[in-house]
Amino acid sequence: MTERPAQRPHNRQLATLIAEAGFSNAGLARRVDQLGLEHGLDLRYDKTSVTRWLRGQQPRGTTPALIAEVFTRRLGRRLSAQDLGLDACAPVYAGLEFAATPEEAVDIVGGLWRKDSGSHAELRKIAFTPAGLVVPSRDWLIGRADDTVAHTEAAPRVPAQGRPASPKFSAAPPLSTPLERGYPHEQGGPSSRQRSQSERGPGQKVTGGDIAALRSVGELFRVLDHAYGGGHARQALVRYLEHEAEPMLRGTYGEQTGRRLFAAAADLTRLAGWTSYDIAAHGLAQRYFVQALRLAQAAGDRMYGAYVLVTMSRQAVYLGHGREAVQLARVAQQGTGTSAPPVVQALLHAVEARGHGVLGEVRLCTSSLVRAERALESARPGDDVPYWARFFDEAQLADEFGHCHRDLQQYRAALQHAERSLQLRAPGFARSRLFCRVVLASARLGLGELDQACQLAAEAAGQASEMRSVRAVEYLRDFERRLEPYRDAAPVRGYRDRVAALQ
Repeated sequence: MTERPAQRPHNRQLATLIAEAGFSNAGLARRVDQLGLEHGLDLRYDKTSVTRWLRGQQPRGTTPALIAEVFTRRLGRRLSAQDLGLDACAPVYAGLEFAATPEEAVDIVGGLWRKDSGSHAELRKIAFTPAGLVVPSRDWLIGRADDTVAHTEAAPRVPAQGRPASPKFSAAPPLSTPLERGYPHEQGGPSSRQRSQSERGPGQKVTGGDIAALRSVGELFRVLDHAYGGGHARQALVRYLEHEAEPMLRGTYGEQTGRRLFAAAADLTRLAGWTSYDIAAHGLAQRYFVQALRLAQAAGDRMYGAYVLVTMSRQAVYLGHGREAVQLARVAQQGTGTSAPPVVQALLHAVEARGHGVLGEVRLCTSSLVRAERALESARPGDDVPYWARFFDEAQLADEFGHCHRDLQQYRAALQHAERSLQLRAPGFARSRLFCRVVLASARLGLGELDQACQLAAEAAGQASEMRSVRAVEYLRDFERRLEPYRDAAPVRGYRDRVAALQ
């Protein structure tokens, strides 16, 4: 007698959630296929596929994460593949979770830092997903403030690697030397034993000096980013977060110190996302921004959370997702209300204008620019402006105007504002000046001034060759696409020769 194979167990977790969501098997399959299309996947599931999942068959690849996201959207709470009784494969949504508690936020962002600081290039290849913007921005807007962030418990036991393992990302091996960790060092420096004794471990008390150090490091990396591009020191920043910031977050601190600590960690995490964005690691950048948003909530800093949303909006503009960019800017405005200083209000309106510009919405773009201009005009020298908003001055506003008018093909206005921005902008903002120079070149090209346009773009190309910024390269590629109708003209040939000489 032939023995019958053991019957696969039914997936009761999935069945329960299907009933709660009110899906039919065909309806669930259709939603998974639709979500797959958002990620460029041609999935062809049907009601039979869902029947197989209910009988215990495990879908392959990224599908478990996609199924979990379908239920997350429907039920309004974050669900993982494991919650559905499925094996979590590719982490399509890992890192996009808006954590329920500060402790969970530390686990998630710590996993990101560890994974990113190692040799795990796949993390930097994860795609940006517009769908991943919805839940975090909503949860930030309507979420309640954390009652407490104080951490006074004894340090938890840690695995052999020296740091708590993350439930979302596997820990990378520790880095044994200062050079490998991305820190400067000298020949004949301290021994490995001395270094291990001086390094901070989880559970140690966090002091005001520790937080001041985090702030100073942020300023240092910001200066490097502005001048040389995000790729110049990004990896050192991530390693600093892993080896210094995470042990602090797992240390001991009272309520006031804890809020300041989470605020500093949010700032550095946003900067890690910004530098990732600048090297075109867009999915990774998106995850850093979401986690920075959650850390800002733990800090109780509503306005900094709005600034993180502004950063997310800028990335959406760059990637051509104008509708999402506008929504993020409006959530930031709603989250801060009328309490924000005029400079911050100007920033929020200008970022919304950029989204309207990408969409070609002339009236809405113009009205947002007018609101930004009026807000900045109402600013006074004695205003209490957050440190992260002090860059937004007349030069930056003119830059925003220039970009918007370029996108709306209003080239005369774009030219005037881009020229004004370049006149006012400090030399230290080298990458921003480069972007504005390319906008000016595009405006002159739109006005038929081919010689001047190519001259400006060639100057920008020379600057880009000294930076590690994919965005700088992409700005020039956009200009070169605009040059295509004139590809046989002498100024264009001269431009291409000058660019080729730089390579």
